[in-house]
Amino acid sequence: MNNSTKQVAPERQLRMKHVVAIGFAYMAPFAVFDTFGIVSHVTNGLVPLAYCIVFISILFTALSYRKLVQKYPISGSVYLYTKRIIHPYAAILVGWVSFIAYLALPMINALLASVYLSSGFPNVPKWVWVISLITFITLMNCVGIKIATTLNTWLVILQFIVVIVFIGLCLKDLLTTPAQSMPIHDLLPTPNEFPTLLPGAALLTLSFVGFDAITNLCDETIRPEKTIPKAIILLAIGGLVFFVVVTYLMQSLFPSASQFNNYEAASPEIAVHLGGNLFLAFFLGAALLSCIASGLASQLVASRFLYAMGRDGALPKQVFSYLHPRSKTPLFNILIVGLLATTALFLDLEKATALVNFGAFSAFTFVNICVLYAYFKRKKKPAFFENFLFPFLGLVFTGFLWISLNPFSLFIGGIWTLLGIVYLISTTRFFKKAPVDLHYDELSGM
Repeated sequence: MNNSTKQVAPERQLRMKHVVAIGFAYMAPFAVFDTFGIVSHVTNGLVPLAYCIVFISILFTALSYRKLVQKYPISGSVYLYTKRIIHPYAAILVGWVSFIAYLALPMINALLASVYLSSGFPNVPKWVWVISLITFITLMNCVGIKIATTLNTWLVILQFIVVIVFIGLCLKDLLTTPAQSMPIHDLLPTPNEFPTLLPGAALLTLSFVGFDAITNLCDETIRPEKTIPKAIILLAIGGLVFFVVVTYLMQSLFPSASQFNNYEAASPEIAVHLGGNLFLAFFLGAALLSCIASGLASQLVASRFLYAMGRDGALPKQVFSYLHPRSKTPLFNILIVGLLATTALFLDLEKATALVNFGAFSAFTFVNICVLYAYFKRKKKPAFFENFLFPFLGLVFTGFLWISLNPFSLFIGGIWTLLGIVYLISTTRFFKKAPVDLHYDELSGM
């Protein structure tokens, strides 16, 4: 197995369109419909502005990812950056904590898919849908990244077709009753409304998670030093445009959450209002496709993150750095992530989301710290705005996100962090042994 690990290397097959498709799939853009009613209730009808606030808060972090991936165009994301810039010990712990976000996303998608399918087939047990979806996604990722990416791209295209129809129906409805259109100035909050925006924005943070995940695709991307940085910005800006346009139209049709029978499940009501039960069927089908696409993307990314940690010995090499000779995929990692995802049977959406939040915010924090640390290490201080001010603002905004976390997120995240500390101490013999192969060069594979 050691020989295979040394001889087999990831194959560069992904172009910009593939990376962007994986990023959008990872973001699960259809979640905008699931959260609309809840956030509209919390923000008193200012959902589009809440998305703008989230975008501003993550933009500076996205710029930090962009800067680091230009310098280190290698899979591993925040784990790799921390290892190269700060210290391998810190990298192990950061990688451990961040992985919980990658792990929880397949769980969330399996749970959401089971909700959609159970509504259509109530006699089938929930666990059947969860296991079936995870098995399908795992098999697709095992076959090879090209097939998984092609499937993902088509799933994303189908979702956007339904969204285009949705936008058309919204415009038709608004044009027949122009008075319904929401004036732009109504997007601006009054002093009394502003405090409600931050809790609403906190609920939407996960909508933009995806620009960070694609940094784990560097090893399989053609010219990653150029492709990945551009894709990060495209995903952040594209996500903003998508979310604001869709929520602006929905907010124009339904200015108040009180108009829904159940604001926590507002999307079916909106779909029926626009196109009746026929459109509702297409709408729910697209929501299911979104779960499958996001599940594919999140498992793909999680397996590459584990591969990056296994490649230099942060995790056992024989298992985590193994690539299948034919498919060039981290086969064992894909199977491990799939197996761990079945724990979704024992979780609910709230708990799984808490795991994602803790892991994602940890990664955001350390990416900005890495840029700042590199800035202060250099005697000659380069580009103040790009190397200090932007990551500093990213760190500040991420701090606000940490404040918004509920106690359960902090509790379960704290336990996971303690387990990581125990793992680090045991593998380094109380910090007497190097935690990773410090002589390994990820770029050359030697």
